Amino acid sequence: MKNPFSKKKAVVSAAVFMAAAYLAGCGSGNKEYAYYISYVDNGQTQTVQTGYEPENESVDGLIQEFLDRLSMDTDTVDYVKAIPEGVSILSWEVEQDCLNLDFSSSYNKLDPITEILCRLSVVKTMTQIDGINSVSFFVKGEPLKDSKGEVAGKMTIDSFVENPGEQINSFQHATIDLFFSNESGDGLLKETQEVYYNSNISMEKLVMEHLITGPKSGDARKTIPEETKLINVAVVDGSCYVNLDENFKNQNYEILEPVVIYSIVNSLASLGHIEQVQISVNGDTSGTYRADCELSKMYQPDYSLVSEAQGSSVIVRDVKEEAKGK
Repeated sequence: MKNPFSKKKAVVSAAVFMAAAYLAGCGSGNKEYAYYISYVDNGQTQTVQTGYEPENESVDGLIQEFLDRLSMDTDTVDYVKAIPEGVSILSWEVEQDCLNLDFSSSYNKLDPITEILCRLSVVKTMTQIDGINSVSFFVKGEPLKDSKGEVAGKMTIDSFVENPGEQINSFQHATIDLFFSNESGDGLLKETQEVYYNSNISMEKLVMEHLITGPKSGDARKTIPEETKLINVAVVDGSCYVNLDENFKNQNYEILEPVVIYSIVNSLASLGHIEQVQISVNGDTSGTYRADCELSKMYQPDYSLVSEAQGSSVIVRDVKEEAKGK
């Protein structure tokens, strides 16, 4: 393959792009900024934007300055740098309106959620620059591939799904389909729940939390141990990455392995924008769940385990979350 970084860095317009005003974090007041730098919150659940005044005005200068900031340690415990320790940018170039970034081989060792949040932070930060409409990722000259094994290609902010309510604090209503085990543990039942929730929570997290809580109807059984904690969940390109803690492996052998896996996969896929799901334990995708279900695999929904009985529709009102929203 031809090295895409053999050409001299392209120089595009030096005009300064005035983005929408963003508030700086950590007590910076209400000052408006032309630019912001995206970081990752310490829980690795979303990106965090802080206002930034660059020293450079040229496009090349802005690109290098922003990349340096993305790799720089933060002075707060609330968020961390977007490009993790040990990962470096070998080179960059601009081709038309796309910024090509070539990362060191250690980039391929990032766990799925860290990698997605890194990508999102980089894309959100770099596409503020006038003339940079997309970003392409390479690893040692080779195009980055997504979870489907396909070249990720040019990415814009629209390539990612983030919680649209992260800047809002309101109380909303939704209907979600959850898949739980039947009484015998060898099949799935669909249970439709009408839930009230704080808009600061993503729909993927909402589904997982209610799945862990368990069914509301008497005919169904929970598939995930109740002590399991959801560490984080992220979505990109139709792929959902679920990170659970070690309690997920506290197995109930009365429920078959595929029933557990597809209760998660089918419930998330019911949201409509998720095509496949990968499950990790403390960020680790090596090994298997029980004997046969590989954690590294991307699972697509499978409704063959769903019985004719579709469960029941129940009304769930989360009073605790409602109180937060007031």
